[in-house]
Amino acid sequence: MNILFFLRPKSEVAYIYDYHTLRQALEIMEYHKYSSVPILNKEGKYVGTITEGDLLWSLKKRDLLNLKDAEDISILKVQRRMDYLSVSAESNMEDLIERAMEQNFVPVVDDQSHFIGIITRRDIISFCYDKIKECEKKHDH
Repeated sequence: MNILFFLRPKSEVAYIYDYHTLRQALEIMEYHKYSSVPILNKEGKYVGTITEGDLLWSLKKRDLLNLKDAEDISILKVQRRMDYLSVSAESNMEDLIERAMEQNFVPVVDDQSHFIGIITRRDIISFCYDKIKECEKKHDH
């Protein structure tokens, strides 16, 4: 099965660039109401993932209570607990399921490592659920 069927394209996904500041990342995540977003470089290549927890712990570590101070901190200075592993556009459903067990979404890259979108855990679970229901129907008849 072609995983691109499940792709939420880059144009529909919130992300930040590696030249953004801590404050910009907070504002983008707040606006879109996401708990984690991909980080891209200027060329559009996938760099990693930043989470609300990463931002929170960074603010605590720096003893920042004023968002104005967060304007001077590069997002690359924020320690990330875990980067979501990406898959290539040619990957299979098994690769997606394996990644989705540990991640909210799976970043998808093309053969040049350019970020092309994400596949959400919800869409993967929905696909698996539909397959289980199909199997149950076959066995009931």
